[in-house]
Amino acid sequence: MINAILGRKLGMTRIFNEKNEVVPVTVVEAGPCKVAQVKNVNMDGYNAVQICFGRKKLRNITKPLLGHLKKHKVDFYPEKIREIRVGSVDGINPGDEVNISIFSVNELVDVQGYTKGKGFAGVVKRWGFGGGPRTHGQSDRLRAPGSIGSQRPQRVPKGRKMAGHLGNELVTVKNLQIVRIDTENNLLFIKGALPGNKNSIVLIKKTGKVLKPKQEVSVEKTKGKK
Repeated sequence: MINAILGRKLGMTRIFNEKNEVVPVTVVEAGPCKVAQVKNVNMDGYNAVQICFGRKKLRNITKPLLGHLKKHKVDFYPEKIREIRVGSVDGINPGDEVNISIFSVNELVDVQGYTKGKGFAGVVKRWGFGGGPRTHGQSDRLRAPGSIGSQRPQRVPKGRKMAGHLGNELVTVKNLQIVRIDTENNLLFIKGALPGNKNSIVLIKKTGKVLKPKQEVSVEKTKGKK
C-alpha cells in the first residue's frame, strides 16, 4: 500500500469545529498522483514507488528526466517526482493513481517540505545572538558575532555558529491532524502550519495513528444526608 502523497500548499485559513471553536488549518491540494515506476527488492534491493505530481512544460524538462519518463511510459511532464519506500509492491502497477482516499479525518500525518529561503543572514537573525554592547561608542559591535576562536585555539572550530544561508532546508513536521477532507476538490485541511511558501510542494505521509476524540466524563453530584 502507498502510504504517502504529494501536494501543493495553498495557504492558511481557519475553520470552526463542532464545538464552535476556531481551528487554524493549512489547505493542501493533495494529488492525484500517478505511479511512474515500481521498484522491488529482487531487482533493485528494496521496495519503493515513484509518484508524479503536477504539470510542467516540455521546455522545462531536462533530457535525463525526459528519457526516464519515456522509458516508463509517462504521458505527461510532471512538476515533481518523489520516490517513496513501501513495505510491499504487490498490486501496485505503473500508471496507478494515488488520491486522498488513503487518508481519513482525525488521522495524524507527517508533512515534509522545504522552509522559506531567507538568503544570507547574520548571527543575530540566524542563531539568535544577543549582539555586542550598544553604549560607550562601540556602535560597530551591535550585531557582531564576537570571538570565533582566532586567538585561542587559533583556528575556527568545526560547527561554529556564524553568518550564512538561512532557510531553504528540508524539514519534517510530525503528527499533524487532518481536520477536514474535500474529496471533490482534492483538498486536505491540516491543523497547524506547514513548511514552505505558498504553492510549494510538500510530502504528506501516513503515520498509522488516529487522534481519538476526548470523552467527556459526566460526574453526578449527590447531596449528603443531614
